[in-house]
Amino acid sequence: MANVTNKKSPIGFWASSSEKHSIIEDVQGVVAGSMLAALGVTMLSAAHMMIGGTAGLGFLLRYSVDISFGAAFFLLNLPFYWLAYKRLGLVFTIKTFSAVALTSVLSGLLPKLIGFSNIEPVTAALFGGLLIGCGMLVLFRHRASLGGFGILALYLQDRFGWRAGFVQLGLDCVVLILSFFVASPFIIACSVLAALALNLTLAINHRTDRYIVR
Repeated sequence: MANVTNKKSPIGFWASSSEKHSIIEDVQGVVAGSMLAALGVTMLSAAHMMIGGTAGLGFLLRYSVDISFGAAFFLLNLPFYWLAYKRLGLVFTIKTFSAVALTSVLSGLLPKLIGFSNIEPVTAALFGGLLIGCGMLVLFRHRASLGGFGILALYLQDRFGWRAGFVQLGLDCVVLILSFFVASPFIIACSVLAALALNLTLAINHRTDRYIVR
């Protein structure tokens, strides 16, 4: 029987195999993941929602001072790129920088193109969290991310042995606690629901023991 486990497409940028995505496939993945994440952010923002991570800090700044979410999210992620480069390499860092930049730009443009003026908070939480989770899932499949606390958590795990999951959880809790200064308890509860929708999407669909991800 012929071995077809490593068949490649012969056409330039389309060249891919079962072992690695092609350049065009990676570009499509980063763009698609960023679009989904930006749409989710737009839904959460329309309902004045919060979430964990640097996205949550971006929302905090948006609601507290005169700065757009996109600008805040982009600037907050800048310190993490060095850690990304040291921990996960140049290619991952470039893809992640591209995803963060594109998500930041799109999250500023989409409210001008799509209106969610009457969106109900629970609906925004479920669909917004799901969309961001799906966007992150696509990015993970192409060895990219939306930066932020996840990179810091991996670094601290390598450097000090602190478990990345607990570090991320602790940082997310700090963001949500700070949210009480800018949001009502009901909005905080809906924000927790959004975080659950996001993280369950990742937990169920991003498992190396069930799916092969390269």
